[in-house]
Amino acid sequence: MYNLLLVEDNEDIQDLNKFFLAQRGYAVRLAMNLAEAKEAISEANPDLIVLDIMLPDGSGLDFLKELRAGGNDTPVLLLTALSETNDEMSGIQAGGDDYIAKPYESDILHTRIEALLRRAERVPQTIKKGTLLLESYSSQAYINDESLGLTAREYAVLLLLVQNEDRLLAADFIYGKIWTQPLNEDKNAVQTIISRLRKKIEPSGYGIDTHRNKGYIFTKL
Repeated sequence: MYNLLLVEDNEDIQDLNKFFLAQRGYAVRLAMNLAEAKEAISEANPDLIVLDIMLPDGSGLDFLKELRAGGNDTPVLLLTALSETNDEMSGIQAGGDDYIAKPYESDILHTRIEALLRRAERVPQTIKKGTLLLESYSSQAYINDESLGLTAREYAVLLLLVQNEDRLLAADFIYGKIWTQPLNEDKNAVQTIISRLRKKIEPSGYGIDTHRNKGYIFTKL
């Protein structure tokens, strides 16, 4: 489930958007001003922010610049006034990923959110499972601070499995995601990497279960 933060000072719009997006499976948090937005980001680290440019306690664009200057790469969908081309250009220059002019339809908001989330495929800087730590900026995994010495492809396969914990992933799905081509004749490639990963991560208390002819599941031992 994706976590969304909606920053907008119009309570009616907020309530409508929250209801609409919650019905589509999102976890939605609301902020009526920049102070509440800052608190929400520090507490919840949302997957996407819908940000109004004009807010009662300051400029959404200035807030966005602060986020980007601080290294926050959360996708941001900006809400601008109708036909305010300067706002739209300034928003993109400030680090916004997309914008919608008010008034807008709820379906359009949903479509833009989905597109940004697909584009970003946002990965946390670190993922921790027991004593296993995955570090995205080094593309490496550790157990009790000791590197597992993973190859780039091993790390990519492990990350995909961890992101889909307790979900069965078929070998051809894994191959398509990581090798970015059909499985074809290279049928043992995924199995070989899974075997190496299973041995390396076992001390963490997590493992990779094999379901014959069906796929693999990352799960707690």
